[in-house]
Amino acid sequence: MQQTNQTEKTDRIIIFDTTLRDGEQCPGATLNIEEKLVIAKQLARLGVDIIEAGFAFASPGDFEAVHKIAQTVGTETGPVICSLARARQDDIKAAAEAIKPAVKGRIHTFIATSDIHLQYKLKKSRPEVIAIAEEMVAYAKSFTNDVEFSPEDAGRSDPEFLYQVLERAIAAGATTVNIPDTVGYTTPSEFGAIIKGIKENVPNIDQAIISVHGHNDLGLAVANFLEAVKNGARQLECTINGIGERAGNAALEELVMALHVRRQYFNPFFGRHEDSQTSLTNIDTKQIYKTSRLVSNLTGMLVQPNKAIVGANAFAHESGIHQDGVLKNKLTYEIMDAQLIGLTDNQIVLGKHSGRNAFRSRLKELGFELSDNDINKAFVRFKEVADKKKEISDWDLEAIVNDEIQQAPDLFKVELVQVSCGSKAQPTATVTLRTPSGEELTDAAIGTGPVDAVYKAINRVVKVPNELIEFSVQSVTEGIDALGEVTIRLRHQSRVFSGHAANTDIIVASAQAYVNALNRLYAALQQEVKEEVTA
Repeated sequence: MQQTNQTEKTDRIIIFDTTLRDGEQCPGATLNIEEKLVIAKQLARLGVDIIEAGFAFASPGDFEAVHKIAQTVGTETGPVICSLARARQDDIKAAAEAIKPAVKGRIHTFIATSDIHLQYKLKKSRPEVIAIAEEMVAYAKSFTNDVEFSPEDAGRSDPEFLYQVLERAIAAGATTVNIPDTVGYTTPSEFGAIIKGIKENVPNIDQAIISVHGHNDLGLAVANFLEAVKNGARQLECTINGIGERAGNAALEELVMALHVRRQYFNPFFGRHEDSQTSLTNIDTKQIYKTSRLVSNLTGMLVQPNKAIVGANAFAHESGIHQDGVLKNKLTYEIMDAQLIGLTDNQIVLGKHSGRNAFRSRLKELGFELSDNDINKAFVRFKEVADKKKEISDWDLEAIVNDEIQQAPDLFKVELVQVSCGSKAQPTATVTLRTPSGEELTDAAIGTGPVDAVYKAINRVVKVPNELIEFSVQSVTEGIDALGEVTIRLRHQSRVFSGHAANTDIIVASAQAYVNALNRLYAALQQEVKEEVTA
């Protein structure tokens, strides 16, 4: 593994993506290894500098995911691959082993520093925490030269104690020190002051990059980060669509586009001339929308329509005054071009007479790199949709690929869905599922509506107790023949599982999305049984 050091890269903002670690901790956003690998490859195309691929010590699955991403994505020209580790030898050793295949690897170790965490969680004194931080950073340094240290809950830590911990961590070998607003408590002026205080009071701070990590509990994460940049932070830890624990993390797309659109404002903080057009990050902004959609589909976490940058309404104008202004000049009501984030016009590109080569070529242009087997699967589905729709758009193609290729384990499979309903009829559904053993089982049920009846019939076949906690339907494109995307989330005991499907028949899509989530649940239960047997 090549030894890396980012300390000289202070002329740009380093983007540290933690979608696969902190983002995955969002309830219901659990990803399998293959899904993590798909996202990691897209993050590399997006141009993130560092991928925090997981918490290697947390579970065998997390270790394998980090290791596989390090092998596949951690190339000479790819991003740094990082694993989180508590300030403990077992954690650090697992992280080191997991990132070993990467050309550029980082260990990110942390320990809490706020008095409330020291008293109630760690039950340790300040001197003990300093000693642990110093010893564990040095231990991590024995595996790689690229070591990041985080004083957890720095936003609520005593500044003088924080300065001491950081000084000792840097002296022990930390090349990046990350300042987390762990509970999203600080305001922009406060957070900026924390970074400024570190710059002024940690004697050896020039030997490390200052990073920031923050949660959005008060809706201030992005604002806090931008204020931190003004005060000297040069690495931003963020997630796609802002997903993460509780209210989520600072959103990568919002940070990157704020720094891009307002780069002349931020340039002076880098010692640049105000007219400089040099980008402040290495991100390929045209990959932003595709990455957002990919993460949303695989995690089951929908993007709200009014979400900044990537929401469905971000470039929509309903007001007559706004529409008139945009038609005359986009700059009247748009501060950025939709194409800048990779959001193209809904251009018709393929139809039912299009061949496999044209299909493959267009998918490649859209950024999909699929195997021959996956191309064949997606092409069969494309032909099915093309027989029902006269015109196939880029958005339709994206939905087809996401639905057909990036799926949960194919355990149960929907073979038949038939419903009977109406204003004066009792909604009734008949479903046939193919079981993991290959057997076809059919059952029927009555519900309050067609979807409810379908779900009750499916439950009678699968027989895995669960609670449906979210059901959402979105249209991929306009028109009566549009593909409908269904995203659902269900709960089994304390765990949440998501499912996603797209179809021109919304009832069929609902059935497929539900079975998709049940397959994730069923696979998790099988894995638990397997681990109990081998324990």
